[in-house]
Amino acid sequence: MLNSRKWTNTVWAMGLALAVAVGAPKATWAETQVQVPNSQLQIQLSFSPVVKKAAPAVVNIFAKRVAARSDSPFANDPFFSRMMGDAVRPPPRVQNSLGSGVILHESGILVSNFHVVGNATSIRVVLADRRVFDGKIILADQSTDIAIIQLQDAENLPVLEYADSDAVEVGDLVLAIGNPFGLGQTVSSGIVSGLARSGVGGAMGQSKAAYFVQTDAPINPGNSGGALVDMHGRLIGVNTSILTRSGGSNGIGFAIPANIVKRYIDQALAGASQYESAWSGLRAVPVDVALSRSLGMPLPQGVRITQLHRESPFAKAGLAAGDIVLEIDGVDVFSPGDLDYRLSLVDLGDEVTVRAISGGKLLDLTFKAAPIPEGRAPDVRRVTARTPFAGLQIANLSPRLAERYNMPMEAMGVIITDVQGTAKRTGLLAGDRIRTVNGAKVEDAATMEEVLSQELNAWNVEIDRGGRKLRLRLKL
Repeated sequence: MLNSRKWTNTVWAMGLALAVAVGAPKATWAETQVQVPNSQLQIQLSFSPVVKKAAPAVVNIFAKRVAARSDSPFANDPFFSRMMGDAVRPPPRVQNSLGSGVILHESGILVSNFHVVGNATSIRVVLADRRVFDGKIILADQSTDIAIIQLQDAENLPVLEYADSDAVEVGDLVLAIGNPFGLGQTVSSGIVSGLARSGVGGAMGQSKAAYFVQTDAPINPGNSGGALVDMHGRLIGVNTSILTRSGGSNGIGFAIPANIVKRYIDQALAGASQYESAWSGLRAVPVDVALSRSLGMPLPQGVRITQLHRESPFAKAGLAAGDIVLEIDGVDVFSPGDLDYRLSLVDLGDEVTVRAISGGKLLDLTFKAAPIPEGRAPDVRRVTARTPFAGLQIANLSPRLAERYNMPMEAMGVIITDVQGTAKRTGLLAGDRIRTVNGAKVEDAATMEEVLSQELNAWNVEIDRGGRKLRLRLKL
């Protein structure tokens, strides 16, 4: 049985404590939250443990590429060629680029940006411990600005651990590690200032999975390909671009999420030379306020399908143009970049769940993740006939090429994939679709080559460029 005096004393003590707590004046927010360091331990707080863990796996990259110079307009003229010599055909020049990379596998596989090492003739990688290795690109994707590099004859390498970039939240502390301005390894600190960023320009504007981590940690030229890490020293993302008007950091930088980087590394380890992700086969726009109101939605959410390829998995699941996709695998979708990003994290052959609005009804659908179909053979050809088109590289349009150049889903015909030589003076660009030449409809690369075999002095060309129809008149 509980002693009554002990019980009385206990109740009295509790009441006194409560009275003190209630009656005591409340400390201001500034008094309780903002304090100067008042101990040796607080003064010594530092990011150095995080840096020591992460920095050894971040490398400096020196890439070299040979860039051809434009020929003089008189390059093909025998008289001027003899008179002016090499001046009409200047020698190629060597371009050097500086950047960063992150080692993500003990076998010597690292990630960097395509704009740092793409088309490089030689790659030299310098580790934090001053070891130097040659590197070779084993998988690259310009559309996502990712390049996977294999170090040659490297061993005992530090490796950075992945974080789950989908678990990152705005306000999280981060460090950016890289090689800005070629100064050597440099660390800057900041926070995650935004998620799911897209359509801002630069490398982001080209990305087919535009879903970036935004940070205010200072990122400058040379940081590209470096690591954005959390407070556990794990990779959140790979720094890829900055938003700037001056060329320097304005506190708005973007990183490719670690989850998509891991997909690229895994495919490179499996021996792939080209990245394959699940194909949507659709074009879409975000649902705006007006559309959401007309559908009775409380808030704008999802994307409205504007184009749908007949072989699209969404079409096979029962959706059509005009329908709205709300979720992919239980995750909300707010932009086409969200949709593509979610699909890029799915293994081919896996079942994908989709929540959508079709015909005014809320539906839950499923389909199997599949790669983009090849369609007809690309039949890539380089034009060599003595015409204004000499040097063009052309190919039959396929779903893959249509997606790369942002063309209508069902587009057919011939597309220009590269422009060299004489053709540079025509104004034709990679991504132009050739509709007709001298009135003849161009349906495939073989037809184009046949048309160009004619000996003519003038050529009338009709092309599609960015949704516009253009007509050019060219002379030999």
